[in-house]
Amino acid sequence: MNPSAAVDFPLRVRYAETDQMGFAYYANHLVWFEVGRAEFCRKAGFSYEEMERTTGSFLIVVEAYCRYLRPLRYDTAFLVRTRLEQLRSKTLRFSYELLTDSGELCARGYTKHAVTGKDGRLKRFPEEYRAYLSAGPGGNEKGP
Repeated sequence: MNPSAAVDFPLRVRYAETDQMGFAYYANHLVWFEVGRAEFCRKAGFSYEEMERTTGSFLIVVEAYCRYLRPLRYDTAFLVRTRLEQLRSKTLRFSYELLTDSGELCARGYTKHAVTGKDGRLKRFPEEYRAYLSAGPGGNEKGP
């Protein structure tokens, strides 16, 4: 696993994602983290849906953190930068940065996930998908 490998995904703050003052509502940052995480997995060679369907494995969030540094406003273009920080047998951790097009850091955070079956019990990360993540974004021939 290359902890420095990152996937950038462009987004724009939509009107529905703002509060009365035109600032991005704080909870949307976690939604954007999820968008980045899904894109990271696609770039690594698989989708969540595929992993769930073929292995019966689910990545549940067990911890989430966001540090808000600068507000994002309505119609602001920004990037969600996602990295895989840690990959263990039953858990993994992603880190995120939200950056404006000019490179201004607006927020950073992380999510920690446990791998479970449909019954909610911990299980080992499926080896095929673990290999995709270990190779990192662009490290696999398999497409999305």
